[in-house]
Amino acid sequence: MDFFLQRAQLLLGDDVMERVAQQRIIVFGCGGVGSWCIEALVRTGIRHLTIVDFDRVSPSNINRQLMATQQTIGHVKVEAMRRHLLTINPEADITVRDETYSDQTADTFQLDDYDYVIDCIDSLACKQLLIERATRSRAQFFSSMGAALKMDPTRVQVAEFWKVKGCPLARALRQRFKKQQRFPARKFRCVFSDELLKNQGEGERANGSLVHITAIFGFTLAGLVITDIKKNAAV
Repeated sequence: MDFFLQRAQLLLGDDVMERVAQQRIIVFGCGGVGSWCIEALVRTGIRHLTIVDFDRVSPSNINRQLMATQQTIGHVKVEAMRRHLLTINPEADITVRDETYSDQTADTFQLDDYDYVIDCIDSLACKQLLIERATRSRAQFFSSMGAALKMDPTRVQVAEFWKVKGCPLARALRQRFKKQQRFPARKFRCVFSDELLKNQGEGERANGSLVHITAIFGFTLAGLVITDIKKNAAV
């Protein structure tokens, strides 16, 4: 057991920690939600991790994305994240894919090779596609709904996708599924908030977001994974 995992081992026990170390996880999206989810997984003992994101660090990322600093502006996000993670656990097996999950690339991702698939994608079409593919795979699947335009941490919650309320992103996804008659193959849980604020500032045509909310979304996703691993260890 690595020394830095001692506190996790005290809570979870040796058997669960061994299972944690064996899991293979892929996270789609390395932004305000995904970066914190990834951080929490590695700090809890996940060793085999694939990170997918097409973007580079921009100044506007610094307020909420873990690997975004003044020193990493312009860097490929997944590479910056990988370098950071290896300072936590140099022996971690971190694979990065600097690309978008889309109709053109989806077939190159073998989701059945993973124990967990985590969705932190912003694009509606890409998110829909990942949901469809991931729910047909053998992997356990968790998804983040919209984390922007929110301030109240007490309203972040977890629900099955079709029971998510008050989230415009979830509503838009459900509308697309119904219109196209293409549905998830099985139920899955989502992290969401039913709070919906309005932008107050001017400038970019984007939704405002804050790190204490996006990080809670990411940490909650990581918590779902670790809790599931522990539950399966007890079976």
